Amino acid sequence: MASTTEADTQVSINDLPITFKVKYIGSEVARGLWGIKYTRRPVDLMVGVAKNLPPKDLPHCELKVSTEGVSIEILQPKASLNNWCYPIDTISYGVQDLVYTRVFAMIVVKDETSLHPFEVHAFVCDSRAMARKLTYALAAAFQDYSRKVKESGGAENNDKITPTRQSLL
Repeated sequence: MASTTEADTQVSINDLPITFKVKYIGSEVARGLWGIKYTRRPVDLMVGVAKNLPPKDLPHCELKVSTEGVSIEILQPKASLNNWCYPIDTISYGVQDLVYTRVFAMIVVKDETSLHPFEVHAFVCDSRAMARKLTYALAAAFQDYSRKVKESGGAENNDKITPTRQSLL
């Protein structure tokens, strides 16, 4: 088995868009905008449910990270809703899970007026290295978006995430 070096998982803005073949675990309500503490419980719940499903029951997807955001297309099984997108300004956080190291999770802001505006989406990757690379790809997209916002003189009127994200850089 070949070892994966850190250089194999690094992603720069020039590498985007990049597509990953993953399995969609699902989504759960998150209690916060940013941080592993807000993905931990939802990921535990989703992985627990997924482990009890029959083999090969999780949907196979292509997850594409670009400077515009994340798009997901369900490859199989075929479904009536088989693709959707999350613009980069609606994604507040993405991480390789610390417990389930093949899982990538991201927090999406659905609607700030909602009782539960934050949602965690989780995906299982073929390897730890792929989950790490997916995390780095989203980080590259965040950096590009942050650069564009700074160059334009501030966040767009409808963008509530970027000021918080920039304060953490």
